[in-house]
Amino acid sequence: MQFVVDTCGKNYPTLKKLKGLFNQLYSYAMKNDICNKDYSEYVDILRYKDKNPDKRDRSKFTEQEIDRLWTLKDDPYYQIVLMLIYNGCRISELLDLKKEDVHLEEQYFDVISSKTENGIRKVPIADKVLPFYQTWYENSTCEYLLHTPEQKHFAYRNYYDSYWTPLMQQLGFAHKPHDTRHTCISMLAEAHVDQTMIKKIVGHSGAMTLAERVYTHLDIRALVDAINQI
Repeated sequence: MQFVVDTCGKNYPTLKKLKGLFNQLYSYAMKNDICNKDYSEYVDILRYKDKNPDKRDRSKFTEQEIDRLWTLKDDPYYQIVLMLIYNGCRISELLDLKKEDVHLEEQYFDVISSKTENGIRKVPIADKVLPFYQTWYENSTCEYLLHTPEQKHFAYRNYYDSYWTPLMQQLGFAHKPHDTRHTCISMLAEAHVDQTMIKKIVGHSGAMTLAERVYTHLDIRALVDAINQI
């Protein structure tokens, strides 16, 4: 159990849930005379209280790395990486995006399912990556915007193992998909885009002020203009 805790790479709140699961398993085992001692009480998670292992993997793409990706823009699978960098979506949000929710003329798409309430939103499509969306849209015969060569829905594990990882290895990059989201947020902040606008674009789950919650008159054009600053 300690080995699992030490090697799973999760942050402290998740480790607390994991230890809670260990406690429940042993409680059940002792109640049913499967064992007579609760070894889960010896599992140490306090050493990780002030650490977040995930943060080590969430480094933004450098300007040089993004420039390198642009030299490979004719490859549809490198296009996906650039699309992620310039929309700030979670990878699951883009992989699950259906064509019916993509509005190319107005330059946005609807995220209709997300891990947070704020994640349900309209995401602007930047001018520089609009051709990528158009190409994927026109070449897709399935209901999803992105698809496998067999025109099937991309499952996350399939995409990560068969496409993302080989592409990153080919370039010598040490990035995870979530780094694209971190990169987009960082670039928007560096371009001095209003914080409320950034939260609207990326569907940030962080605390929002009352003013930000009622700030609903941001139209699509304003969001597109904001994303075009990066």
